[in-house]
Amino acid sequence: MEHTQTPLVSIICLCYQHSEYVKKALESVIFQTYPTIELLIVDDASTDKSVEVIEQFIKELPQYQAAFQDATRAEARTKMRVKFWTSNTNQGNCSAFNRALKVAKGKYIIDLAADDVLLDERVAEQVAIFESLPAEYGVIFSNALLIDPDGKVLNPHYPIDAESKSKIEIPQGDIYQSILERYFISTPTMMIKKTVLDELGGYDEALSYEDFDFWVRSSRKFLYHYQDKVTTLKRVLPKSHSTSFYQHKSNPHLASTLKVCRKAQSLNRNSAEHQALIQCVSYHFRQCFFTQNYALALEYYELLEELEKPNTQSKVILFLSKNKVSVRLFYRFYLRVRKWMK
Repeated sequence: MEHTQTPLVSIICLCYQHSEYVKKALESVIFQTYPTIELLIVDDASTDKSVEVIEQFIKELPQYQAAFQDATRAEARTKMRVKFWTSNTNQGNCSAFNRALKVAKGKYIIDLAADDVLLDERVAEQVAIFESLPAEYGVIFSNALLIDPDGKVLNPHYPIDAESKSKIEIPQGDIYQSILERYFISTPTMMIKKTVLDELGGYDEALSYEDFDFWVRSSRKFLYHYQDKVTTLKRVLPKSHSTSFYQHKSNPHLASTLKVCRKAQSLNRNSAEHQALIQCVSYHFRQCFFTQNYALALEYYELLEELEKPNTQSKVILFLSKNKVSVRLFYRFYLRVRKWMK
């Protein structure tokens, strides 16, 4: 690939308490086969040694030249634009990402968590796909391999066959309704057109997490393409975003999801999307009850009432929530059984 033929890709690496993993994440950027990348790193007030590790990595960046047999790629890496910001107080992923997005110069953006790893061909392949797609496409996503804290492979995000192709059909194109119906996108596999993020105003900083809101707002306006290949190693940690959804009491993610559901309420265009939103709200209403987020459960019920006449099950859960009846022990048992069955 010639540099003049390759649009710039901005990789925004967000770090918080990831001193054990951030070097691997940054190295995975350096070892990309794609030549024109800028690396924007934000540490969101880590109290471990993350900042020290990142600063040392930047200091040693010229030494990575020896890792490349292709002189053109080596030269590209030594000239790669790298910027690093630190925060005195924890701002959250949305604010940290937007800080870097404001100065990003790339045509395409990758949001890289500091505990994840990009496979070597990831950027080159996704850029090539994007450059061949119609203008209506704003996001590419792919399959991922889940790894544990030690880097051991657990399983793919989507089940794969002997040829490493997904065994299940993955929604693509207009995925708005599918996003409301269920979680299916592996967030760290996404490449996003910067124009999409610019039009949306970046991530919503009023929220505790970014992906569901981004999916809802972007899929209403742009199409999604699924790349049927593993491009990323996604690390699963005990305190990951997915597990925090089951947090006992005072759950900021459930509160943020309610805000996104209200946005979707104004974005829906037909009865199928309306039913998908009801399904989504009902699920999170139950989650609020099970995790003893009782006050939030009442707010979800209010939204349910706006969407449809609540059924008997919802009314029973409302009664139990109002009276703060805990089923936490049963719910924890259920989660353990579900994890075991997987």
